Amino acid sequence: MPDQPTSPAPPPAETPAHETGSVSVVVLGAGSGSRVGAGVNKVLLPLAGRPVLAWSVLAALRTPGAARVLVVAHPDELDEVAEALAPHLPADSADSTGGTGNTGGGEGPGTPEVGLVAGGPTRHASESRALRALAADVEAGRTDVAVVHDGARPLAPVALFTAVVEAARARGGALPGAPMTGVLTRALQPVPSALVGVQTPQAFRAGPLLAAYRRADDDGFEGTDTAACFARYADLPVVAVASGPANLKVTWPEDLALAEELLGLSGR
Repeated sequence: MPDQPTSPAPPPAETPAHETGSVSVVVLGAGSGSRVGAGVNKVLLPLAGRPVLAWSVLAALRTPGAARVLVVAHPDELDEVAEALAPHLPADSADSTGGTGNTGGGEGPGTPEVGLVAGGPTRHASESRALRALAADVEAGRTDVAVVHDGARPLAPVALFTAVVEAARARGGALPGAPMTGVLTRALQPVPSALVGVQTPQAFRAGPLLAAYRRADDDGFEGTDTAACFARYADLPVVAVASGPANLKVTWPEDLALAEELLGLSGR
């Protein structure tokens, strides 16, 4: 998902009394490597000794309250993605999605499960398939917040996952927003300074998100990202959480080199 301009939301209001359940994280990895100039899916390219996708999955696993991580892969790449991720994940997790595959991960009771879901022909379709895989947990109240993250954003820190989860519990939905600089209109005029670029991870109350995607499927609506669908069908706000340009998306060849340099500077 390319960064998109949006108006920043006000800070979250006081958190209402709300029973806290668990978090499920969907990591999207069904893209391609066309623009990055790779002959393989860009999320499988090496980055500081791990596939790009592994960095996103590991951050998801470390998110406080996370109980399940679902990796969405192209239907033809399920085995390839599982093989690429397995060496980089903790051992001995079990997956209960049934038929979606298991990449490994976890180190005992309470450790997040890691499963694979076959993606669809579009981003929205992939999100919808992942949410259907989570539906039983959502409807039973075992998952109260669902997070959707681009596997091609390997530098998103655990603190950002945590921030959007907390904001979603308080307000309904949350996404990272980074200030937009050096952006001009088609008339070559500066854009308003209050604009921010939209990133992932995006987090939402799971029940309303699942209901939104069911309604979207009925209507044939496809959003550009998760927040677009939630904003259209859920009667809840989506707020912006402060982020920055370091949460980059690997799109072009130079993005990989920059990501590796940033990882070295961060000590991760």
